[in-house]
Amino acid sequence: MTQPMVHSLEGVLAVWKPAGWTSHDVVAKARRILGVKRIGHTGTLDPAVTGVLPICVGRATRLVEYLQELPKTYEATLRFGVSTDTEDLTGEVLETADAGHLTEAGIREAVLSFVGDIMQVPPMVSALKVDGKRLYELAREGVTVERPARPVTIHEIVIGDVRTGVPQPEVSFSVRCSKGTYIRTLCVDIGRRLGVPAAMAVLKRTESAGLAGDDSLTLEEIASLRESGGLAGRMIEADRLVPFPGTTGGPQAAANARQGKPVPFEGLDPVPAEAGLWRLYREDGAFLGLFEADLPYRRLKAVKVFHPEE
Repeated sequence: MTQPMVHSLEGVLAVWKPAGWTSHDVVAKARRILGVKRIGHTGTLDPAVTGVLPICVGRATRLVEYLQELPKTYEATLRFGVSTDTEDLTGEVLETADAGHLTEAGIREAVLSFVGDIMQVPPMVSALKVDGKRLYELAREGVTVERPARPVTIHEIVIGDVRTGVPQPEVSFSVRCSKGTYIRTLCVDIGRRLGVPAAMAVLKRTESAGLAGDDSLTLEEIASLRESGGLAGRMIEADRLVPFPGTTGGPQAAANARQGKPVPFEGLDPVPAEAGLWRLYREDGAFLGLFEADLPYRRLKAVKVFHPEE
């Protein structure tokens, strides 16, 4: 399949978010640097957290909902023997305890026991809304509300350093997880399993929407590349990141797609063999949009149409 050229200042930029910035701050700064209106990110990072924050620019914003569903990877450090009201070390200490009795083997077993499908209660410092107000706004007012547990998936945990023999042992690990997973809550729950208070000490996101640290640029690098005219070469086609199979159609398929009409399977290569969303391309490689495969009627139905000539 031919790779289309990226339209100038349209696509996805992987930004390395600095500590102390909100995700909204990063988007606002990127908007000023790029001089564009249509821009958004694919998953909030807390201000204290650093790491990969994919920014969608132009028509790529139409695919945010699919990109943010992709798994994310974090590197975290968990400290035992202390709990806070924010579940990390930036909050007010609620409890301390000597956790020096914990062994490396016991810590490893507890951490790895969370791999799989689990239930999590979102922290009060999260951005989830209750009655139109974000939880962290309520938390600032000293209000605590009931939060129902939600299912999340921990795909993989790789344990790094484990420090024991001290009152506040620590363990570092990499975790690949589903959207909506709170690593700070995971840390608290690991401590709870071991019978001690615990809090997240450090967190860094190393992958999001299939983009890693090596793909990322700092805001300063983005500004420099924008000034030199080299930024377009670092934009990534959003359609290449969404997790759906692709197929290519001829002139009639392209005409139907542009008009939002059903696209018959005849003439598509490959012919869709599974239900769900498909990426449709023109013969020259231009992205035509996302389409739902209607297997009984052997056709693609328009979900999000893109017009390459825009």
